[in-house]
Amino acid sequence: MAEQTALADVRDGRGGRPDSAVVRDALGVGVAVGLSGFAFGVTSAGSGLTVWQTCALSLLVFTGASQFALVGALAAGGNPLTAAAGAFFLGVRNAFYGLRLSQLLALPRAVRPFAAQWVIDETTAVSLAQRDRRGARIGFAVTGLSLYVLWNLTTLLGALGAEAIGDTDAWGLDAAGPAVFLALLAPMLKTTTERVAAGLAVLLGLGLLPVLPGGVPVLVAALAAPLALWAEGRRVGRARGDAEEERR
Repeated sequence: MAEQTALADVRDGRGGRPDSAVVRDALGVGVAVGLSGFAFGVTSAGSGLTVWQTCALSLLVFTGASQFALVGALAAGGNPLTAAAGAFFLGVRNAFYGLRLSQLLALPRAVRPFAAQWVIDETTAVSLAQRDRRGARIGFAVTGLSLYVLWNLTTLLGALGAEAIGDTDAWGLDAAGPAVFLALLAPMLKTTTERVAAGLAVLLGLGLLPVLPGGVPVLVAALAAPLALWAEGRRVGRARGDAEEERR
């Protein structure tokens, strides 16, 4: 009976955190990550894109890591189509986020096309961290709005200030975006399989970087996930076989 009451409270919005706490956490994520838009603006301008092209990427694409992957591949001399393909496959993860968030947020149909623009790593993480639908909706909205506004503002400032900063490689600003992404991803790697997949992806990406065109190592690194799952499946199969042998 107590468990049923607790579940009912969560559905009704009575078991969640105070709205002020959700807003505080959401703003913290939005501001912290939004500031790295400056690094993207500088890196994008340094790769040869104009200020307007750089700002259009943030306004229309708004996927963080995918944007950095695109301009990074272009800066390395990669083919534009290959660079776009790498960015696309990185952005595909947002579609899977959307499947989960659509059930959690249960937004009206008229709102969903606009909310889809904000389905990214940070809004997903904040929303899933809440204990009720009201908190998830507040977390999603506040994180999305603060991050979108600040990211685009700092992108513009970074693109305009690229000439004054000079060589982005000397400042290491091109690594700011990936570093933020890794910092958000690392706490989510809780199982051995997830850690193995992440480690294998890093090895593939870094190992193939000197021998493949820009953008291609990112695509190859995606093979780490099915490889890790295949190895885990074999391990589980052997364990079950050993257990059956012991019963006999």
